[in-house]
Amino acid sequence: MKFTDNHTVKILVVDDDPLVLEALGLLVESFGYQCFTAANGLEAIEKLKEDAIDIVVTDVVMPEMGGLQLLAYIKENYPNTDVIVATGYTEKAGYAEVIRSGAIDFIKKPFERDELEAKLNRAERERSMIRKLEKLSLCDSLTGLYNRRSFDIKLAEEVQRAHRQDFQVYLALIDVDNFKGYNDTYGHPAGDRVLSAVGMILNDCTRHNVDFTFRYGGDEFAAILTQTSEEQAVKIMERVLHSFQQAGFSGTTLSIGLVCCRRDETLTWPENAACMIDRVDKALYRAKSEGKNRVMLDVGGC
Repeated sequence: MKFTDNHTVKILVVDDDPLVLEALGLLVESFGYQCFTAANGLEAIEKLKEDAIDIVVTDVVMPEMGGLQLLAYIKENYPNTDVIVATGYTEKAGYAEVIRSGAIDFIKKPFERDELEAKLNRAERERSMIRKLEKLSLCDSLTGLYNRRSFDIKLAEEVQRAHRQDFQVYLALIDVDNFKGYNDTYGHPAGDRVLSAVGMILNDCTRHNVDFTFRYGGDEFAAILTQTSEEQAVKIMERVLHSFQQAGFSGTTLSIGLVCCRRDETLTWPENAACMIDRVDKALYRAKSEGKNRVMLDVGGC
């Protein structure tokens, strides 16, 4: 999976007045955003569970769950969702209070069209800047894959999620065989083309929005294959091997180590992760020692 910034902004408007809610929804859509609506805080929570919402615009005074309660819930459970709080002129909640509570902005009702548009646009510009900074810190510039820093984060997330939800996750470590010789013979620009090709092949052969692919370092790559069986994981990596062979980079092949990752709660997470990486590294070494251009599956455990 490459790190991309193609993003449709999703805004959730929350207000218990149906006329205000309808008008706000139409207004937000006229600004070019995708808009969802909820009549109260509890309904908003259900919407948040269903869709990845970027910005919530919520009224303060609502039955069952008020806007400040909803704000607190969002800050705890959806930290990547920003909140703008709206209040009527007669309501007591003020700018300082809602900002201290974690909102990114405050707007008075009744809304002025230009003010609402300006606040939403500013919020999205800031979010876009954050995404770009995340891309710089988490993405490999040559291949567009996630980098080693991302790998450490994702391995922890996916192994522990697999443990909670009771499914299997596999880790693959991929190395370009004879890469130094290819680089020495054809030059570094040609070597970069090999590495870029491996990145594209990994993305083409793995499952979009399910698996994760990484430039692990140098001519090594990694893939985290989630919600999969041993047979499926092997087939995915065999497709990677075959596709690289078809690419025709003379004298180069791939060697791949593959392991099933399980959370061992008798170990700390750093110990558990180190064991998984050691196992997959040894599987990769065996693939190389037994002739290269193959997938070597390790069926052991930590």
